[in-house]
Parts: sequence; C-alpha cells; structure tokens
Amino acid sequence: MEIPPGPKGTRDFYPDLMAFQEHLFASWRRTCRRYAFEAWEAPMFEHLDIYTQKSGAEIEKQLYTFEDKGGRMMALRPEMTPSLARMVAAKGTSLKRPVRWYSIARLFRYEKMQKGRLREFFQLNMDILGSSEVGADAELIAAVIDMMRDLGLTGNDFQVRISSRTLLEECFCAIGLPKECFAPIYALLDRKNKITDEEYTAELAEIVADGQLRQRIHDLFSVRGLDGIAALTGATPEQAVLARLFTLLEKYGMSDYVCFDINIVRGLAYYTGIVFEVFAVNKGMRAIAGGGRYDTLVELYGGPPTPAVGFAAGDVVLGDLLQERGLIPPSSPRCSVFITALDDKNFDEVAPVARLLRNAGISCAFPFKRITIGKQLKQADAAGAVITLITGGDESAQGLLKLKRMRDGNETTVPRDKLLENIASMLEER
Repeated sequence: MEIPPGPKGTRDFYPDLMAFQEHLFASWRRTCRRYAFEAWEAPMFEHLDIYTQKSGAEIEKQLYTFEDKGGRMMALRPEMTPSLARMVAAKGTSLKRPVRWYSIARLFRYEKMQKGRLREFFQLNMDILGSSEVGADAELIAAVIDMMRDLGLTGNDFQVRISSRTLLEECFCAIGLPKECFAPIYALLDRKNKITDEEYTAELAEIVADGQLRQRIHDLFSVRGLDGIAALTGATPEQAVLARLFTLLEKYGMSDYVCFDINIVRGLAYYTGIVFEVFAVNKGMRAIAGGGRYDTLVELYGGPPTPAVGFAAGDVVLGDLLQERGLIPPSSPRCSVFITALDDKNFDEVAPVARLLRNAGISCAFPFKRITIGKQLKQADAAGAVITLITGGDESAQGLLKLKRMRDGNETTVPRDKLLENIASMLEER
C-alpha cells in the first residue's frame, strides 16, 4: 500500500524539526517578555466576515473556508490582526492602555506554493494598541531587530526597511495622482518584487494612463532617503514623523539595522501610517517580517478609536535564513541520564532509581526489557545521554552505583545516598 502524503503546503514535524521549532518559539518568547509583552491567543477559526469585512470578498480565495453545522461560514485564520482587533474591540475601554500583546500562532492560507511560502505556518505577532506616539513604532522595530539578533543574526544578515503609507499619500497628492489610484498602486507595489519589470510597467499603465504622471511616479520610487523626498515634493508633516522615528532608533543603538525605503507599502488595506519590512541582506528571499500602523481597524470592528501598530514574523523564511547561516542548533539530548542494569537480577532496581531522579527533576530513560549491557549502552548513546548510570555488580552489593560520563568514558563510583548531588555536579560540568 502506498503511504499517503501530508496535505500540500504542510509539514510533518519529526523530533529534529520539532526541536528547531521549540528553539525558535523559546527565543521569540524571551524577546517578547524582555520587552514586557503579554501572551494572548484566539480561536483557530473565525467567522468568515471578520476577514471579508476589512479586505472584501476577494480575500476568500486565499482562505480555507467551510460551512459549519449551523450553516455559518467560517475560515481558518490566515493572520492574527483581525482576531486581535475583534478581542480589543469587545473589551471597549476596559483594557489598560497601551496594550502590549504577543502571540505565536498557527495560521493557514490557501495560496500558490513557492519558496518561503507554505499553506500552514507559524507566526510571531507583537502589537501595541492605544498609543499614537511614534515611540510605539520605534519600540516594535527595536523588538523585531532584537528578535533577529537573539537568534544569532547580525546586521550583515538582515535589514529593516521603513516607509509610511501617510507619506506616500502626501507624495501622491504632491505629484497630482488621483485618490482612486492610490489603492491599486499600493497593491501593485506590494507585488513588484514578485513580477517581471514588463508586467509591472504594463499594470502601472493600466492604473495611470498619463505618461507624464507615470514618470513622476517612477521618479518618486527612485528616490533614496528622506532628503530626496523633500527635494521632490517639498516638506510634508509625515517626513517629520519619520525623521523622529529614525532619531529614536538611533537612541536604541539600532541605526545600522534600518533604512528608509519609499518602495515599502505593505499590501493589506488596513495600514494607515508607518510600515516596515525585514529582509535578508543580498538575498532574493521574501520578507522575513513586516508590519506597521493600523489605527482604524479596532474601530472597524465596533470598538472605540484605538491607534495600533504591530508586526508579524513567519517561521518559514526565517528558518531558511537560519539554516543558510548555520544557526540551527543541534538537537538537545533526549535525556540526561540513561539507567542500565549489569545483570537480570538488578533489572528491577532500574525503575526505583528512575523515580528518584525524576522526582529530583532529572530526565532519564532505561530499557523496557532485559538486554545485554552492550545493547543498553547503545541505547544510551542513541538517547544522547550525558551520563549512563550502571546498577548491579559488586558495587551494588556495597550500596554503590557507577556513573559513566558519555563524553569521554570516564567512570566514577558513588554511594546511593550521594547519587543526586554527584549527577547534578556532572551535569553542570558539561
């Protein structure tokens, strides 16, 4: 019988891959807690209209949808921001502001398969709600940089590119672009790196028929640096906001990780201000993380006016980068101690010793059946044990146990009543 594959776009997490996921999630949690964020969670599926309400019916093509037994249309969650906005809206003004929440969520999107994109994946989400100050934006950009650094990545590996939807609107107005062209141009720019130059030029011509206006758009998106924007369009209010943001990031000591890039727009319609994306340096990878301001979303779901900013980082592209940089840590040993018995008559001593170790918080394993000591030592090695504890023999009759350090084969004999402290000492030495 042919073994059936898993669903397309999903992964089977065997222990080695699961060990990496746990390492990644643990690192994410450490970063979040260091920045004083609280964990939250939401249902794995939501009412479909929570997504169509903000993105239109077109979004349904990218969702896993189903009708439940009550005839309600549901969708597996493709992102966490709508659930977050719904939950914050439900609390009204009772939540103490600013809200600082994080989640590590399993998400689903029915999309075309390509490198760095799966249909089931995990994301870290960090959000600050209730503050319109640019300091909140700086805090989250600092957090995403620290998230990357905590995993061993450096400024040679990644860069945060920052722009603003508000600034783009100011620039579009300054060059005379009609407002009805804003949304389709945002969507096109968000896909620019995923299509050919010819496709981009053709689609832009469909949106903007005037050739001179298209040239002004081209000139705008060729600008490097905020000073270049000012030279092209004149000073605008949002330029001052972005200048303040970069000053704050300098105070965080993170100037080397960030740059201004007018081409960053983020495709989702709910972004309202500063936006940013994290990219690998000199690599054609998709964005590792991205986010920005969404000041109107909570109100859209019936809550009070609530300024908000957040970002999400996916595990797939980030995992590829860590693999490429050699930053995947080796799997941890399955146990610290493996307990063996030299002869059959000592086999029944193994379980009580295991209970003693486990009660002391020391992980251990042992054979389930009587086998030769040679085979037991092979099991100890396969388990990655740091220490093999050997019961039986002449030592056992004298109330002694033998400890073998697997790293170098050194053996030591210890009294039973000193077993725990000797094991603890050996484990500290590794």
